[in-house]
Amino acid sequence: MNTKLIAVIVTASALFATSVQAEEIKVSTKGGLKVTSGEYEFKFGGRIMYDYNKSEKNGVTDEDGFDLRRGRLYASGKIGDNWQFKSQFNTNGDGVEDLYLRYTGWGKGANLTIGNQKVPFGLEELTSSKDISVLERSAITERYAVGRAESVKLHGALGSNSTYAISAFAEDQDDTNDDEIGFAARYTIAPVKSDNNLLHLGIAYRDIGDTDAFGLEAAAVSGPFHIQAEYNDGDFGNESLSGYYVQAGYIFTGETRPYKGGIFKRVSPSSKGGAWEAVVRYEDGDGNHSDIELGRTDASAYTLGLNWYAHKNVKLGINYTDGEDNIDNDDGSEFRVRFQLTF
Repeated sequence: MNTKLIAVIVTASALFATSVQAEEIKVSTKGGLKVTSGEYEFKFGGRIMYDYNKSEKNGVTDEDGFDLRRGRLYASGKIGDNWQFKSQFNTNGDGVEDLYLRYTGWGKGANLTIGNQKVPFGLEELTSSKDISVLERSAITERYAVGRAESVKLHGALGSNSTYAISAFAEDQDDTNDDEIGFAARYTIAPVKSDNNLLHLGIAYRDIGDTDAFGLEAAAVSGPFHIQAEYNDGDFGNESLSGYYVQAGYIFTGETRPYKGGIFKRVSPSSKGGAWEAVVRYEDGDGNHSDIELGRTDASAYTLGLNWYAHKNVKLGINYTDGEDNIDNDDGSEFRVRFQLTF
């Protein structure tokens, strides 16, 4: 583990403890280590995703082995009534994931977040990697979503069933020392929303330099059944690209896939035996199909998966994906097994 990261966490914890030593301290270990005292809150946690992955192109194996897919540690918290922060790092040396400060003093309808964070575009992209049903995001999402960037974002809830986010984000330029500034926005509404039923609709747009993309989202939940789909269309320089995916799942043990704030959350088992979920996805169009060794191209693929949520914090998943390049007919496939722990 990165020793500098450990030093930062230990120092922050010590400063936090010193500042609240006169207050009553409450400690919780549910979903991470959480310490609360007066107007201060500090939380420490992380995730481990260890995968076995075998991928082939035209019958020739390109990858075959175990790998640490994600190893992250985070520290987050609250200071007073109006300020929040989060810092999240990869333990394998890949650098910063989240590093931001948030002001919440205007109420739930208007939060201001400044720092490295996700750019608002896409249901699957904004749903955490620990909460998605298919082990890897679709090639369509990987091609059109921005991911994380240094940005300023205004976001919040519009009533109880809709959300919005508006972001100005920066992107490094390879040939200069200057950042290019882009714009992104997303709006969602859930006209049907109850404990066991949901209808979600969303729209998003992003633009930076000579690239722009438009996205449509739809999802529904009915008891243990859930389905979601996204369509993206964009211009990347002189290329006009488009693609879509449709994904459906069923939880055999009866749990309902959680939803909050315009995104899905992780399935939580209702019994000690855990929760079992089957999932299927079909995708087609211009995307980043690198998981099945086809690269950035126009391709179609299907995925079959099975998840066992052994505990709210422990998940084991198996996926098989098979696809074909729509241009040169190359075949690609991937078999992936994941062992996931969140804390």
